[in-house]
Amino acid sequence: MRVLFVGDIMGGPGRDALKHFLPRLREEWHPDFVMANAENSAGGKGITGPVSEEVFGAGVDVITMGNHTWARKGVDPLLKDERVLRPANYPPVLPGHGYAVFSVKGKSLGVLQLMGRHRMAEIDCPFRKADEILNEWKADVIVVDMHAEASSEKQAMGWYLDGRVSAVVGTHIHVQTADERLLPQGTAFISDVGMTGPRDSIIGGDREVSLKRFLTGLPAGVAVEKKGDLQVSACVLDVDENTGKAIDIQRVYRVLKKS
Repeated sequence: MRVLFVGDIMGGPGRDALKHFLPRLREEWHPDFVMANAENSAGGKGITGPVSEEVFGAGVDVITMGNHTWARKGVDPLLKDERVLRPANYPPVLPGHGYAVFSVKGKSLGVLQLMGRHRMAEIDCPFRKADEILNEWKADVIVVDMHAEASSEKQAMGWYLDGRVSAVVGTHIHVQTADERLLPQGTAFISDVGMTGPRDSIIGGDREVSLKRFLTGLPAGVAVEKKGDLQVSACVLDVDENTGKAIDIQRVYRVLKKS
C-alpha cells in the first residue's frame, strides 16, 4: 500500500499549491491513499467547512489537524466527519475524532493523530494515549501524524511506536527535515514532512509581519505570504499491508516558480 502524506497546508497559497501539485504527484507516485495536515489551511490558522471541501476536492482522502483545530468559530460540526481528525490526546469531552479506519485495497488503513506537549497545549500524554488506543484498536496499516514543536518529542514517539505502527510522520514546524528512515522494527519515520504553500515566506507567514514580530518583540496577527513561488512538501510511504511493516519512505519537495 502506498500512502502520500502532504505537509501542512498554509492558507490560500497552500490550497493553490495543493491543487497544482497533487494531480502531478498522483500521476508520478500512484498513491492508494492521500493524507494532508490542514490545520492552517484557512487564512493560516484553523479550517472552515468550505476550505475542507476545497482540500477534499483537490484529492485528499483524510485531513489531520493540530493545535489550531479550534482557531475558527463553527468548526465543531466539521469535526463530526471522520475524515477530519484532531489530536486524540485532547480531553475526550471535546468534539471530534482522533483516529479512524478506512478501507484501502481490501485492507484497513488506520490514521491516528497525536499532539506533543512541549511548548504546546497542556493536554493528555500522547505516549499513554497511543498505548490506550493501540491496545484496543487494530488496522492492517497504521499511520500516525505526530503534531509537535520539538523534534526530540517526535523522535521519541517514533522509537516508542516502532514495530507497533507503520509510520510516524511529524507535522507542525513547517520545515521539512532530512531524517526520513526505517526504524529497526519496521516503522517509517520523519521528524517533519514540511509545509505546502508560499516558499518565499517565514514558515508560510508574510515576511514583513514576521520580521516585525522578531525585531520589536510585539505580537502580530497571522498573515500568510501571498507573493512568490509555491512549494509542496510531502512524503511517500510504502507499506506491506500484510505485515503492517514499512518498506520505504521518501521525501517529496516540488516548487512552482511564479516570479
